[in-house]
Amino acid sequence: MAISPKPALEAYRPPTAIKLALLWAALMFLYIYNDYFSLYVPGTIADMTAGRLGPLGHASPQVLVGVSMMLAIPSLMIFLSVALPPVVSRWLNVVLGLAYTGIEGMTFQGPLFYQIVVGFEIVLTLLVVWYAVKWPRNAG
Repeated sequence: MAISPKPALEAYRPPTAIKLALLWAALMFLYIYNDYFSLYVPGTIADMTAGRLGPLGHASPQVLVGVSMMLAIPSLMIFLSVALPPVVSRWLNVVLGLAYTGIEGMTFQGPLFYQIVVGFEIVLTLLVVWYAVKWPRNAG
């Protein structure tokens, strides 16, 4: 008795805009988890209580606004990657993907767990750039 082969798994190929939004969402989860686990590093809570923001120094209103904006942009890119016209989305993803790769490169310090997660963050932002650059064109 011959065993019939199983049918191939269904392949779903999401549009590039959805891939980009998912990459930005994954990046945000890594940011959150890395910041959360960093709270367990001895001295972190004491620094926070003293108003110090790691290598950025005193947590002044200007520093807090800057850091807030830096974290707000990837959050907004989850939506903007899908909502903007493809040409605008493509270039915004390339520019911001490269910018955030650079930012992550500057934060590639600290405990091993932190460096590992930052490594994953760098991979994700480079994938953002890759997918945006390789965005398929309509035939015609």
